[in-house]
Amino acid sequence: MRAMVLDSPGEPLRADQVPEPEVGSEEVLIRVHACAVCRTDLHVVDGELPDPRLPLIPGHQIVGTVESLGERVERFAPGERVGVPWLGYTDGECRYCLSGRENLCDDARFTGYQIDGGYAEYASADNRFCFPIPEGYPDLQAAPLLCAGLIGYRSLKMTHDAERLGLYGFGASAHIIIQVAVHQGRRVFAFTRGGDEEGQRFARELGAAWAGGSNEQPPEEFDAAIIFAPVGGLVPAALRAVAKGGVVVCAGIHMTDIPSFPYEILWGERSIRSVANLTRQDGEEFLALAPQVPVRTEVTSFPLEKANEALAALRGGEIRGAAVLVVDE
Repeated sequence: MRAMVLDSPGEPLRADQVPEPEVGSEEVLIRVHACAVCRTDLHVVDGELPDPRLPLIPGHQIVGTVESLGERVERFAPGERVGVPWLGYTDGECRYCLSGRENLCDDARFTGYQIDGGYAEYASADNRFCFPIPEGYPDLQAAPLLCAGLIGYRSLKMTHDAERLGLYGFGASAHIIIQVAVHQGRRVFAFTRGGDEEGQRFARELGAAWAGGSNEQPPEEFDAAIIFAPVGGLVPAALRAVAKGGVVVCAGIHMTDIPSFPYEILWGERSIRSVANLTRQDGEEFLALAPQVPVRTEVTSFPLEKANEALAALRGGEIRGAAVLVVDE
């Protein structure tokens, strides 16, 4: 099968022909139609996340159809359309899994990191960590829901009933979750890279009450903020913008160092939270909610062999919405 392979972090992906994946007893073989490109893919490819499986096929926002089933799989049938997210395996036995926090499992494995992912014509996945794709979403529009959407949703849940919400970094996750937040009646304030007038216009089109550069002061304080950009310097900025009792949620798996800041901007029962991965419950809840909003994803598509170009465009902030690799048309 065709695949884009990472041999060493920091190097471009290599286009190659590799064997189709074998399918274990609880796995499904998926013919990949589309795979969205995530900032986490960048962190893996650029060497900012340690110890990936090498050689590695990246990609963890997979949409495709089931080709074959392992002998113990009963959830799906051949031809059914499914999605594969970042969380690819947990042991189900540790104290985190048993307390409903499987996203923190010490033995978790992740798609496109320790498990070969969707930058290929076929992928195998544990059936327990696959989701049926809602009707009404074409493959390309469904793919970003599987991480950009899910992580955004988990982050939004951590803001509880915040009525005024700041979003720092307006990429794939933010362009999805702003639609959910507005649907829920929240007022959203969006921050983009300085001078990104197109991104600010996009945020306003999706319902932002205000949009500006990350170096600007918002017109009023927030009840909560979500930081999607992997920039530690935004944490003090967000703390200064949230009201007493507010929460700052760091949504990324990797972030540059957070600079020191005065205690006074944390005081007042403000808090900082991080989001780690996702749970299957997050996936089930969000994929049921998305059609009700309805969430609409805006995508820029690239053929599989142009994966390096897609990563470069994402790295350079050139993508409006989400980048998606078209694998099988």
